Formats: sequence, structure tokens, C-alpha cells
Amino acid sequence: MQFVTITDIEAAAERVKGTAVHTPLLRQHWAEGRLWLKPESLQPIGAFKIRGAYNAIAALSEAERARGVVAHSSGNHAQAVAYCARAFGIPAVIVVPDVTPRVKVAATRGWGAEVVEVPIADREVVADRLARERGLTLIPPFDHPEVIAGQGTAGLEIAADLPDVDTVLVPVSGGGFASGVGVALKARCPGVKVYGVEPELAADTAESLRAGRRVEWPTADLARTIADGQRAQPSELTFAHLQRVLDGIITVTEEEIRRTVRTLAHRSRLVVEPSGATAPAAYLHHADELPGGRTVAIVSGGNIDPELLTELLG
Repeated sequence: MQFVTITDIEAAAERVKGTAVHTPLLRQHWAEGRLWLKPESLQPIGAFKIRGAYNAIAALSEAERARGVVAHSSGNHAQAVAYCARAFGIPAVIVVPDVTPRVKVAATRGWGAEVVEVPIADREVVADRLARERGLTLIPPFDHPEVIAGQGTAGLEIAADLPDVDTVLVPVSGGGFASGVGVALKARCPGVKVYGVEPELAADTAESLRAGRRVEWPTADLARTIADGQRAQPSELTFAHLQRVLDGIITVTEEEIRRTVRTLAHRSRLVVEPSGATAPAAYLHHADELPGGRTVAIVSGGNIDPELLTELLG
């Protein structure tokens, strides 16, 4: 198994420079000044996924890029691959679940990608088939060393901007983001504690870490959470990384996620999608389960459907 190293992440940082935004750490004085938010919602496509997608495409040979890329995603990776493919001037086909928020589907098409909508359980199979039939290179959302390394660049930024950070909260879905961020932070800030955060209704990683092995949940169960960006499950590669870098995992309820979307809108002036609210929700509602100290919660994205935002703010 190929584990991602700090050297891989440093190389990724050079590749994504100028494309991925070095997002700031925003100190939240209303939270007693002990919480910093890292708003990956400020990325060009509204989520951290641009880091891994760009790094993976940049690492391809010119011949591979020329043939085009394919990806499967619930929305944010879809937009990231479409955006990055456009930046490289290459074709992109994106397979999305038919329950994907329309705002994410529209944005993916807006970046010039061909979008194929399928039942949520079929997304990987269809993407693999299209890759074979059309000679496209698959850019998976998390199960890929270059994707993990690209996501880890967010961890490098945290270490540079707040080197004495005590705790970092990062959302977990397929596990690529938490894997990369964890590797970077453990290398640069040896004393930091890294906690993953999941919705209770999609807490497969929490169960897997307790069991010491991957425990798969039915797709229908994962689809129950409002956090549509956290309906994937770790691969063997990402789970092995998570076992190495996570110091713990917190699960948050649907009501806690909803309340946090409202809180961040009113108190932090940030528009956050439900998946982006899970890490801050862990700090706001489960502080007694955390080590405390200077805490960074990563806001993974802000691509929320306007109707849902109106509902949650009401």
C-alpha cells in the first residue's frame, strides 16, 4: 500500500499554487477566541476538492490528459474535476448521483463537463465503464495518492498559519481529506490532535475505527444525512491512513448540523453547506469530547442549495 508522505504533499503544494486558494484562518471571538475556522468554501469551486483534483490531473502525462478524465462524485469533487479540466483544456465526464443537489449539478455543467446522472449506488460502476469505453483517466474523489496529497495542502497551510495549534477538526466522508490533512499536520505539528467528524447517520468510519477494520454501511443508510458531501465510505487506502493519523472521531446529529449552518451564517458571516458545518458542529456541541486548546475546524465547503439555505436560516 502506498502511503502519502509529507514530501508528496509539499510537491502537491507547488502544483496547486495559483489554482487553489490559501484560505485564511478566521479567529472566532464569539467562541471565546479558542476557535479558528478555515473556510475552504472560499475556493474557486466552493470546496476543498479543488486541491486534490488539480494535483491528480497535473500529475498525469500529457497524453493521458489529452484523452480526458472521468470522475464520480456527489457534487464538490464533480465541480473540482470539471473546473480543473477546463483549466487544462481537456474533456471531462462527471457521473453524479441522481439525488445530488441541483446547484452542484448546474455548477458542474457550467464548468463545461458532460454530466451523467445515475442512481447513487451505480456511480462508481458507471464511471469505471466510461473510463474503459472512452479511454478516459479516472480521477476518484478520495481513493488515490495524488488526490490525498492534494487535499493535504490544507494541512500545510494550517501548520504555517497557526503552528501552535492544539486540535484540528476535519470532516470525514471517503477519508481523503482527513488523510492528507492528518499526514501534513502530524509531520509539521507533532503535538497536534487530529479529530475526524461525521454525521451520526453516516458514521461508518467511527464504527470502522472502533472495530479496527472497514465496516461498510448500506448506501441507503448513508443517504439519510443532510450532509450530502459525507455519504461516501473510506477505501482500504484512506482507512489505513485514518488509522494512522486520527486521534479520535466525533459524530454530530442532524439537528446539530442544521443549527451550525445557522450559527455560522449569523455569527461568522459564512455561507456553509451541511457537510461544511460538521467540523464546527463538533466544537460547538461536543467540546467535552475534545482535548481543547487552540482549535481549528475546517469548513469543507459552501455549495448549499438556495432553498435549503432559506429553510435552515428560517
